[in-house]
Amino acid sequence: MTQTLKRTDAEIKKNMEDELSWLTSVNSNHIGVSVDDGAVTLTGHVESYPQKLLAGKAALRVRGVTAIAQDVEVHSSWSSTKDTDIAREAGESLDRSVTVPDTVKASVHNHIVTLTGQVSWRFEREAAVRAVHYLKGVLDVINGITIRPTVSAAGVKEKIQAALLRNAQFEGKFITVTTEPSGHVTLNGNVRSFAERRQVEEVSWSAPGVSRITNNLQVTG
Repeated sequence: MTQTLKRTDAEIKKNMEDELSWLTSVNSNHIGVSVDDGAVTLTGHVESYPQKLLAGKAALRVRGVTAIAQDVEVHSSWSSTKDTDIAREAGESLDRSVTVPDTVKASVHNHIVTLTGQVSWRFEREAAVRAVHYLKGVLDVINGITIRPTVSAAGVKEKIQAALLRNAQFEGKFITVTTEPSGHVTLNGNVRSFAERRQVEEVSWSAPGVSRITNNLQVTG
């Protein structure tokens, strides 16, 4: 049986810096990387909110990363854009999206967009966030949208376990799922990477009736 050697913090730092440099869509010249026992902290600044998100996603792909702290700031060249203009464009963008219900509303303060309202599915919640990501002048997005499923959460545990077992990206047998009648799902167990931890959560959200997920999965290698 082949064992995967645990990567040192220095190796993870070097790989993280290489991954950021590899991204043509992110100017990583002003991003700093520090690693403590596998936990990556990103600092510095980027030119837009999407670049900040992409930098965080890059950390998910690096082997050995066990946690991520995103302290990167957005120094936008559109800082002169008024909150009222961003709010108007945010509302229009939400209206144009075919996957965002009209229960979702946006407010803006100091170039930070706050989304509120209720939706039935997690994909609707995520679609609302994506709808405002690329607006000029946005420095951050606060997602206050809540999920109120319109279907029963009955049998959700079995459905999630079956989905995990048939997924080729990870070993579902190392993951335990507990559920509550409210649709609250808790994930426990071990995974091989931070990216796998995120993927297990993504798969679990697809089960009908899920309203909240607590992800206690531990990255072990």
